Amino acid sequence: MLNRRQTLGLGGALVAGAMLKPGDSAAASTSAHDAAADHRFRPVNTPDGTTLPYKLVNGVKVFHLIAEPVEHEFAPGLTAQCWGYNGRVHGPTIEAIEGDRVRVYVTNKLAAPTTVHWHGILLPSGMDGVGGLSQRPIEPGETFRYEWTFKQHGTFMYHSHHDEMTQMAMGMMGLIVVHPRQPAPPVPDRDYAFILSEWSLKPGTSRPDPNEMTDFNLLTLNGRCFPGTSPIIARTGERVRIRFGNLSAMDHHPIHLHGFSFKVTETDGGPIPEAGQWPETTVLVPTGATRTIEFIADAPGDWAMHCHMTHHLMNQMGHDLPNMIGADPAKIREAIKNALPGTMVMGTNGMEDMSMHRAMGHMQTPENSIAMQFGEGPHGAITMGGMFTILKVRDETTSNTADSWYQEDPSNMAQLATAAELKRDGI
Repeated sequence: MLNRRQTLGLGGALVAGAMLKPGDSAAASTSAHDAAADHRFRPVNTPDGTTLPYKLVNGVKVFHLIAEPVEHEFAPGLTAQCWGYNGRVHGPTIEAIEGDRVRVYVTNKLAAPTTVHWHGILLPSGMDGVGGLSQRPIEPGETFRYEWTFKQHGTFMYHSHHDEMTQMAMGMMGLIVVHPRQPAPPVPDRDYAFILSEWSLKPGTSRPDPNEMTDFNLLTLNGRCFPGTSPIIARTGERVRIRFGNLSAMDHHPIHLHGFSFKVTETDGGPIPEAGQWPETTVLVPTGATRTIEFIADAPGDWAMHCHMTHHLMNQMGHDLPNMIGADPAKIREAIKNALPGTMVMGTNGMEDMSMHRAMGHMQTPENSIAMQFGEGPHGAITMGGMFTILKVRDETTSNTADSWYQEDPSNMAQLATAAELKRDGI
């Protein structure tokens, strides 16, 4: 039997087809994906996330968000006690269509008061969700009702707007995707959505630190950091849309996609006219904003997608470490061997030293911590962490595409140069 949390999570995986009971014609249990049956739009896919189901009551789409403590896994081996919605960090994506009337009930199961702000949505002031300004806070145990009609389409967000420094740092945020009532062609074949966030979780601890202002050490896509992020999939030739929403505390994120150029087609302010779009390979997603990109996946392969701020590709990095680049480890070991027998001196050739020693079993990370950078690839360690994932484009996609590596033609791969090649080219 499904429990409440499992039932709420079904919205991202199933198109509900529940039959109505006799006399219950006013309310039908469904999900946002039902509205796509006429193929006007592609239901959004939130990797490592889910979509919030709704009930249709007298023409109104009724959603239920539950603010509550959540035990969340950032990557295998790293979990934390967070706050989220409906048993998730981050909360489930709310999906609707322009013109829909929606009613969102918010139940507070936290020990602290909270509210929900519908970030970027045009609605009445009294529904805006700012504690003390447009409403009183939702006290523990209370359920509030929000209701409005979607006047625009695009990618938006929701988050706590009461003690938001604490509550957002603990994970209380999610995405809103509103499809146009009359979408302009072409409709994408794949529609992905990501919320970008940053955390401070000291090695060996189990609760995020909301007091951190600058030294964030976990950077996440939909609440996951590499190597815990799921890849995204496309078939060769498909049109792909990727939506990014940034609710990081302090940082913008330049998201770079390898292998393709794309166009930025929308912001949270609305669609960008085609004449105003230009090709990019990196899109800057400011804090508190959304950006949407589209491209044709015309090149098969495994392609990196990541924030291009280099420290955002690390996990639980200690930014107060001394600079060891170029140091002589033998001299350092000799100097401290009596005081600290068995000390391993690392970092003289970069951070990869630490990943290599950990992979070889020479050292262990603290309890409930993960390596700063380390993922397994088809050709060795992927020395990345944090805000990193992989776009997997295949001529044919199958159920195991996400777990497979692209087999490139050897003539198209970088390889060790031979002596004959070096001589031929005068190197």
